[in-house]
Amino acid sequence: MKKIFTLATILCVSVGIRAGGLMTNTNYHIAFDRMMARGATFDIDAAYSNPAGLVWGHEGWQLSLNFQKPWQNRDIETSIPGFMGGFNQKYNGKASAPIVPALFASYKKNRFAVSAMIGIVGSGGFVEYKDGVPMFNVPLTALLAQQGVTPDMYTLDSQMKGKQYIYGGQINFTYKIADFLSAAVGFRANYYDGYYRGHVVADMGGTKLVNLQLDCNQRGWGFAPIISLNYHEGPVTLAGRYEFRTKINVPNDTKELTAEIAGMTPEQTAAILGSKVGAYMDGVKTRYDMPALLVLAVGVDFSSKLRGTLEYHYFDDLHAKMGGDRQKTLTHGTQEVLAGIEYDINEKFTISCGAQHTDYGLSDDYQQNTSFACDSWSIGLGGAWNINEKIRLNAGYFISLYSDYKKTQSSYQGLGIAGTDIYSRTNNVIGIGIDYKF
Repeated sequence: MKKIFTLATILCVSVGIRAGGLMTNTNYHIAFDRMMARGATFDIDAAYSNPAGLVWGHEGWQLSLNFQKPWQNRDIETSIPGFMGGFNQKYNGKASAPIVPALFASYKKNRFAVSAMIGIVGSGGFVEYKDGVPMFNVPLTALLAQQGVTPDMYTLDSQMKGKQYIYGGQINFTYKIADFLSAAVGFRANYYDGYYRGHVVADMGGTKLVNLQLDCNQRGWGFAPIISLNYHEGPVTLAGRYEFRTKINVPNDTKELTAEIAGMTPEQTAAILGSKVGAYMDGVKTRYDMPALLVLAVGVDFSSKLRGTLEYHYFDDLHAKMGGDRQKTLTHGTQEVLAGIEYDINEKFTISCGAQHTDYGLSDDYQQNTSFACDSWSIGLGGAWNINEKIRLNAGYFISLYSDYKKTQSSYQGLGIAGTDIYSRTNNVIGIGIDYKF
């Protein structure tokens, strides 16, 4: 019976609508949406993507305000041929976020620059499974069937939803060491804000056979230093950035944690659920580290109108702790390759496009019904309009095309029957932003 009630999974609903690693966002400025590779830029978005490059940018103040709207599906298709005459069902997860803002500011004076960025630096959104997930529903159906209670004799109400946001505020100080070399040091404060709510109720004629309820909030802080270098000579720019690991250890603020099984005492139920329930009691802490990130970029000005960038990201996920030490199940840290190009049609209009490939180093042990990832290709396009010498309007769109992940278990959820979960995702983001030069 204890195979069924893994209440911990309610708390593992993974949320995130972003480009970047498992816990880290990289899309803040609309220039990313329309070009993807921004690691060698000198524009205002360098306050995040290339702080050391700002000393080659605009002299004086710059501000930028950006808004993005993402939408995403996170679906699971479960197939268990030997279960109840053949079981096949798709569970739809809807992930969404409101309009996501980001603010950039910088000031340059001769060889010095200072910059700041505020945005949602990790995760960022809500996810809901209105019909629950198979790791609950399938074993519960099997248990009741063993007791002679078939699906037509009861109603099953299973739902999960969660929220994860990591808000970040970053400041950088940049100095041009030589005419061709600059360096920057920075610091980011990160605030984790999330909740996990769910229930599984099996009801037969007004009698609750099973009643699981959870309402848990999580909040906590983390801090990380950032260093970057930029080499620029002629048409070539070489840039590197390293963000140190952010340790985030958040305590549970649990409003409700109920686990009731008909015919069993609370002590018997607690014995069945064991440490999996205890891990989410009020005050217990969970790790949501943001991994160290290495960024390397090469930018080339092919002409006065045409520019291109090639970029590489490495997220050291293996040394960033996750709940239950899931980082140990990954085969390697996340690796990304990005390429982007932009072209000035004239003094007023610029068009751009780019692509990004993300490889997470996934494994079967990492993938869970309530927390999974899929490798992807992302494609972005858009443009910019220089309304006048001070104001630039950016608009962009990118789509992520995910590879389905197939996980086969010889004993699906411990039932002794082979079964398969196919994990799939979709992701779209549109954005608009304004850059202003003083």
